[in-house]
Amino acid sequence: MSKVIELPTGKRTLKYRFFEMLPGTLSYIMLALLVILSAINPVAASVYILIIVIMNLVKAIGIAFRTVQGYKLLKRGMRVDWSKRLNDLEDPADSYDRLAGTKSSAYGHSVHLRNLCMMAAAEEGFFPKPSQIYHAVIVTMYNETLDVLAPTLDSVVSSTFPKERIILVLAYEERGGEAAELVAKTLEKNYRKKFGNFILAKHPADIKGEVVGKGGNITNAGKILKEFVREKGLRYSDVIVTTLDSDNRPHKTYFDQVAYEYITHEDRKRLSYQPVSLFTNNIWDAPAVTRVVAQMNSFWNIISAMRPHTLRNFASHSQPLDALVEMNFWSTRTIVEDGHQYWRSLFYFDGDYEVLPIRAPIYQDAVLSDNLWKTLKAQWVQLRRWDYGASDVAYCGDYLFSKKRTVPLVSLVPKFIRLLDGHVTLAAVAPIIAFGGWVPLIFNNQSRDLISHSLPTIVSYVQAVAAMGIFISLILSIKMLPPKPARYRRARHIMMVLQWVLSPVISIVYCSFCAFYSQTRLATGLYIEKFDVTDKAVKK
Repeated sequence: MSKVIELPTGKRTLKYRFFEMLPGTLSYIMLALLVILSAINPVAASVYILIIVIMNLVKAIGIAFRTVQGYKLLKRGMRVDWSKRLNDLEDPADSYDRLAGTKSSAYGHSVHLRNLCMMAAAEEGFFPKPSQIYHAVIVTMYNETLDVLAPTLDSVVSSTFPKERIILVLAYEERGGEAAELVAKTLEKNYRKKFGNFILAKHPADIKGEVVGKGGNITNAGKILKEFVREKGLRYSDVIVTTLDSDNRPHKTYFDQVAYEYITHEDRKRLSYQPVSLFTNNIWDAPAVTRVVAQMNSFWNIISAMRPHTLRNFASHSQPLDALVEMNFWSTRTIVEDGHQYWRSLFYFDGDYEVLPIRAPIYQDAVLSDNLWKTLKAQWVQLRRWDYGASDVAYCGDYLFSKKRTVPLVSLVPKFIRLLDGHVTLAAVAPIIAFGGWVPLIFNNQSRDLISHSLPTIVSYVQAVAAMGIFISLILSIKMLPPKPARYRRARHIMMVLQWVLSPVISIVYCSFCAFYSQTRLATGLYIEKFDVTDKAVKK
């Protein structure tokens, strides 16, 4: 590799340790400041709480607006015949002559005409043809059963992209044992004729320098794919790689839409393509707590797609093979390789890298295990792993103040601030809003200042206004539900509504506490170096 973009191992430098400690330190300072100000000056504490509450209210209003807007755009994008649009790119001049002057309310119609015009005017070969493009789909597995994996492969088979140009790579772990080997070979037998190519990629156990996680598995699969593509005489730049977890089921138009965006962007090598992850596969079967967490995460992904300047890689995403080969694929030293891939790519390409939102979902499972207790524990483990993305604060901060930095400060500083603010806010804000209104009175119950005595009432009013966001979430969550399984009665819909009373508790117990846990591990140097696979049970 021409650039060192890998995470450090072993003892960190003082600078790196400072940034590892920064998120947790700031999160604890926000809580401590509430107590200290309340003991010293209750008026100052009240003002401090009001600032946080009002800022949260403004965010809640923005989130509600963006959620509705994003959901509408997602629905419009899903209705487009992306296969037809992709075929139009094969002969852009002829397609433009045929479509010029036509009007349509379909999502992106005018942009499609501009793309055709641009491609028709370009030199031959400047833009790749759709018939040149291949999709390599890496599906990861560890100990999942056929019941989990088969629907994922079925969803790829059901896509509208030509299957003869789909390379399915099943990346499985040696540490999964004989059971994983049997599942992998069964899937190969059942599906090898349904794709252009089917590759089994076994990831060896206990590779030196790797954390136990998904990054090593998909990197091993990527290297096997690289050799396969080279032997077939294909160009790396004609292969788009998508990573899917075992329960990820892409919308039927996803691969067509990614290929379309890849072809029509000149800087295609320095883009990755991010779908909207919706955790709805098994939403009817999951218990109330994990349903709410799943739907909150779905809404956040919808909102993120509306803010491309803040969009990061998450879970399943696509990236061209030539870029991955240059970067040596994904990091094998972190349990959050998806979000880390954004910073890794940004630094490798000297800041000339973006994540492009795709208006198509990839459906995923809500957390569900064998019983309620195991499910609640598995949800904690999943969120704890996601929140360990705070480790990227040190990776980014260390690079920001490095002499080898090639990304301009004017673009990197705002990104770093948003990254840090997101993790600190996730940890500290929920408990401050929930309990902060009473803290000044607890420390100064003899105080007669009006603002301290009025604070609980003011906070409750502001929370009531902010609750409109929960109401909007409730309405959208009902709209986004897949068809109800026949085994459930209509009364199940009532539980889908009542579950949202749990959201304040979930925000503290799961969102805030998980964030504090991960940030504390980072601050104390007790690094999480094992990817705990989320349980994926199937209810029949």
